Amino acid sequence: MATFESSLKPRLIYVFAIADKQHEGSLKIGETTLGDDIGAALPPSNSEILNQAAKARIDQYTKTAGISYELLHTELTFYIRGGQICSFNDKQVHNVLERSGVKRKEFKGATEWYSCDLETVKRAITAIKEGKESLAAGEVTHTENPIILRPEQKNAVERTLKQFRKGNQMLWNAKMRFGKTLCALRVAKEMGAVRTIIITHRPVVDASWFEDFGKTFYDRPEWHYGSHNKGESFASLQRLASQGKKYVYFASMQDMRGSKEVGGKFDKNNEVFSTTWDLVIVDEAHEGTQTELGKAVLEQLIGKNTKTLRLSGTPFNLLDDHKEEEVFTWDYVMEQQAKTDWEINHLGDVNPYASLPAIHIYTYDLGRLMSAYSDEEKAFNFREFFRTREDGGFVHEKDIDHFLKLLTIDDEDSLYPYSNDKFRQISRHALWILPGVKAAKALSRKLAEHPVFGLFNVVNVAGDGDDEEESRDALDLVNKAIGDDSDESYTITLSCGRLTTGVSVRPWTGVFMMAGSYSTSAAGYMQTIFRVQTPYTHNGRMKTDCYAFDFAPDRTLRVLAEAAKVSHKAGKQTEGDRKILGDFLNFCPIIAIDGGQMKKYKVETMLAQLKRAQIEKVVQDGFENGALYNDELLKLTEVELKEFDDLKGIIGKTKAMPKPGDIDINRQGLTNEQYAEKEQLEKKKKKDLTPEEKKRLDELKAKGDQRREAISILRGISIRMPLMLYGAEMMDEDKELTIDNFANLVDNQSWEEFMPRGVTKQVFRRFKRYYDPDIFREAGKRIREMARMADKFTVEERIARLASIFATFRNPDKETVLTPWRVVNMHLGDSLGGYCFMNEDFTSPLDIPRYIEHKGVTSEVFHPRSVILEINSKSGLYPLYAAYNIYRTRIEEARERYGEINRTTALMLWDRSLEENIFVVCKTPMARYITMRTLRGFRKTKVHAEYYPDLIESITTQPESVVNMLRSGKRFWKINNDENMKIDAIIGNPPYQVVVEGNGRSKPVYHLFMDLACQISQRVSLITPARYLFNAGFTPTDWNSKMLNDEHFKVVNYKANSTEVFPSVDIKGGVAVMYRDSTQKFGKIGVFKAFPELNQIASKVEKLHEKSLVEIVYAESSYRFDTSKPEIERLVSDRLNGDKKIISNIFDKLPDLFTEEQRPRAIGFYGRTKGGRCFRYADRKLFEKHPNLDKYKVIVPESNGSGAIGEVLSTPLIGEPLIGVTQTFLTIGAFDTRAEAEACLKYVKTKFARTMLGLLKATQHNPKETWRLVPLQDFTADSDIDWSQSVADIDRQLYRKYGLEEKEIAFIEEKVRAME
Repeated sequence: MATFESSLKPRLIYVFAIADKQHEGSLKIGETTLGDDIGAALPPSNSEILNQAAKARIDQYTKTAGISYELLHTELTFYIRGGQICSFNDKQVHNVLERSGVKRKEFKGATEWYSCDLETVKRAITAIKEGKESLAAGEVTHTENPIILRPEQKNAVERTLKQFRKGNQMLWNAKMRFGKTLCALRVAKEMGAVRTIIITHRPVVDASWFEDFGKTFYDRPEWHYGSHNKGESFASLQRLASQGKKYVYFASMQDMRGSKEVGGKFDKNNEVFSTTWDLVIVDEAHEGTQTELGKAVLEQLIGKNTKTLRLSGTPFNLLDDHKEEEVFTWDYVMEQQAKTDWEINHLGDVNPYASLPAIHIYTYDLGRLMSAYSDEEKAFNFREFFRTREDGGFVHEKDIDHFLKLLTIDDEDSLYPYSNDKFRQISRHALWILPGVKAAKALSRKLAEHPVFGLFNVVNVAGDGDDEEESRDALDLVNKAIGDDSDESYTITLSCGRLTTGVSVRPWTGVFMMAGSYSTSAAGYMQTIFRVQTPYTHNGRMKTDCYAFDFAPDRTLRVLAEAAKVSHKAGKQTEGDRKILGDFLNFCPIIAIDGGQMKKYKVETMLAQLKRAQIEKVVQDGFENGALYNDELLKLTEVELKEFDDLKGIIGKTKAMPKPGDIDINRQGLTNEQYAEKEQLEKKKKKDLTPEEKKRLDELKAKGDQRREAISILRGISIRMPLMLYGAEMMDEDKELTIDNFANLVDNQSWEEFMPRGVTKQVFRRFKRYYDPDIFREAGKRIREMARMADKFTVEERIARLASIFATFRNPDKETVLTPWRVVNMHLGDSLGGYCFMNEDFTSPLDIPRYIEHKGVTSEVFHPRSVILEINSKSGLYPLYAAYNIYRTRIEEARERYGEINRTTALMLWDRSLEENIFVVCKTPMARYITMRTLRGFRKTKVHAEYYPDLIESITTQPESVVNMLRSGKRFWKINNDENMKIDAIIGNPPYQVVVEGNGRSKPVYHLFMDLACQISQRVSLITPARYLFNAGFTPTDWNSKMLNDEHFKVVNYKANSTEVFPSVDIKGGVAVMYRDSTQKFGKIGVFKAFPELNQIASKVEKLHEKSLVEIVYAESSYRFDTSKPEIERLVSDRLNGDKKIISNIFDKLPDLFTEEQRPRAIGFYGRTKGGRCFRYADRKLFEKHPNLDKYKVIVPESNGSGAIGEVLSTPLIGEPLIGVTQTFLTIGAFDTRAEAEACLKYVKTKFARTMLGLLKATQHNPKETWRLVPLQDFTADSDIDWSQSVADIDRQLYRKYGLEEKEIAFIEEKVRAME
């Protein structure tokens, strides 16, 4: 077997003729590569070595056809001009001939033959070397020629246009360098889209889209391009569109996410969001589109009839959202196959795929050589291997040195990539991927001092890859190090993320994977290794081969098996899979290096890894993966379908969260045989299908839809399983961890707590037969194996591993919400301080925790004698944070006494912290098991986590009894005889609400836990819904007032948008972190303001002692039926259950009384029916008198938005006299003149008035009371405000009236959206 081949090989031009009548007078000009062994001297034209290379190439496409040819000329493609090495290619020769008037001929699909003689071809080559573009003396034309799409590109465009005729979305799963930009623009051109927007997470690609726009629309002057930096502004494009022009607008996802329209901070892009787009192109669609804000951006842009085209090279997190016919795939195997097939079908024409190098993957099993860094998962622990000390050096210095020596050992027989001069030439420009910034810095210093690597220019661009500007700077650094002539330099680029997506360094020929784990995502891995496949020609030589070197073989095989499988929409393992993986290995060989031996991996090895990959995906997806279910879902009877319908009624149909693509869901739920049958039928044109075939095709499609629907329903059960499998106590996993035994692992109370309401064990047992028992068992084992492996590492590394396990668990609903590790750190870091495992904005984990100190709090709470209680543990993450902080104080005390602490001592101090300092209350036995698993793992360390039966009922009915019980070291904790234990702090995320039996409504209970905690401990910090801060929701009003007037109480953190804290869980009014310390006085809150600026603004308004607008606000239920009249009282009693309010659906309830026709004595009512606003008319005598019925008034909705500061009011309007409203609306004012009402309407629209409204509007509701802090104005002509001005001008008058400063005005202008 050959070892590494040179990456850059010389190219040569050849000219030949075919001696037959058909080809008479024509010559073929082609190009090929020369082999490695040409010696130091360059071969002259028509030398034997050149002729042999040319013949070998021509034989590839003539021998099979039995064609006889004559080779006329060969020469290398590089030459010297002006003292510099230059090169040319066959396309340039073709171009000169065509510009000189030489005609091109076509033979059986081969188009690059020319009617000329050999001397003409030679003169054309000479012209290129002299810098000329034609042989004629006349003027050279510059007319653009249309870009000819390759077959697969044409197929992508045609399939997309076809799909858009019947649907609205398409996904291109196309590898890098497919030409997605050109092809996507061709789609816009062919469909004649008037308004097209390109949205991408990579704003740096604006220039390339602009360039390709010019190539695509050169002949269409009516098309225009715009962006922040290129072409027209958006306003200019809109004007052009109004004149009948068409445009393409480029926007960055980062900029769009910052818009208030989608929950960002800035008032921008409103026009872009309000535009009706014909086509939305999402470039690099796997990046930045699956976050809450990213999804919000796309939801705003994509209208009912908008076509959406998503482009990605690694769309593994998008495939599930698209049906099979909505996905076009072009992957590495297809590309390399096309490269090979081209020769057979095109008789030696220039191969458009020739410049795309083949990639070879070599694996070295470092885990076998250095077993200390390999765990039972067979995953090499790069993070531990490259761990650094505080002084910046490596902890495992000797092992790093040994590794570098292995790479560079000077031995002709060694197969390490830097072991001899030939291999160093091949890897002279390479990318090394490392696990962190500190590792990159330490390795950079070490390489500089190394006898071999010291000769390389080491460029450290380590970063997370998210900052576009820094990525551009990094690219400049690398290009500068390589220089103008890549043959004159040697470079190594160190990165931990930067330059792995979106940019290309052409001279790179190798990538070294020295980061990640067994669970590394296939998308990220493939993006990285394909960085080195960028085409590159230099000094007449073209890059034909490139290399990826990985030092964790199992990871390599899992990722590549998954990538090959996903891109081919494969299902369960079949002979088809064997062929898919065989093709992949043919074009992308994976070679294991073991000692001095090279061994190619076989398909069987890949198939085994694919099974592991499938299990890993189920785990990483939190059981949101189609592989979890079996084919019984394809055989549902009518009775079983009814059972699913009933289950849907219990838990609802749930949409899977964004996640990487399933391995088998892309079959759309069909067996392999059914899938093959469906594929064959779909290949036929509709008109050619027989009635029986059409019926069968419809059946097969329905089966796929049926399975997807069933999975969507079962998801509500499945996503709750992983957490319970993690915590479950088992004696024999092999026997107990089965789908049949799963319900037996969970006690009845815990089942009721963790499973959807109504899904009893009996219900579950009816549906468990749809789960694949093998996948369920192995996925459960994998979760427990990950937790068990974490026990073998340092405390810090164990915590990091637990965090990654919990990151796979899903939040089912508000009642079962799990507090993410990120939020635990944010909550406790902000309130108590201590060692925090997240960065300063709590977006990413840290290798080494940072210390946060709050004076008078942190050191008082976290010390070896402290007692900390978690009041309602579900996961154990809160006590984990607290335990670590107390453990760190013990470690520091021990270091002062004894010096450096070994691992055994550290573990003993951890166990002492758990036993002496941490106490946990759990609502259910399963929550207790989960908490103990988190704190102690699979070890038998003493943990004080106790189950409190009927906790909520006890707190509700006997709170004093619960207080006494939790203080009892004797009765509850069973650790001593102390009946009044001192608890230094209480932390946690208490239950928020319980469902009231009978009416099914929820009532809050979190306030009971807050009261309980404040009675037990001096210090309390809990995270809860925030509605009580605005005196909203259903917590008692007097309790709300008590908290807002408690001088020992403060709000540490408030988030109006709850999804910023708990993704996918919408808690109206937001969430708040409270802190109470009975020994400190923070001052009464009174009226809670989410921002400090609001305090200052409210204070200035209050100083004027004006009346409140609430005095002229009429509540939503103020219009009522006049039940003092007997006949109306009977009507209300019989048809409205005695409710005299004009309820929101009154138009539907009483259509005979509320009619579209306006009759005599009728008055109008403004309300809603069938999803829209409307007027209906009813007899005036039906209603009580109302103060503003005969007056002008302003009508505003009682409910809109979410409660976030600065929201617009949903279309307020003026109500004419004789117009009332249903309960959907409230009214403001009883004005004699329309002018007063118009003034009031303008006031309601001002940013100032809506800022004051936002002080009390915490939820979607804005009832009468929420207007209390909005000052009343004089709306007559005598007012101190000129109401004839625009809303913006009125705002400026109000700012002056209340003496607002520049920073306060800036706050309002930034936070509050404009209304006109």
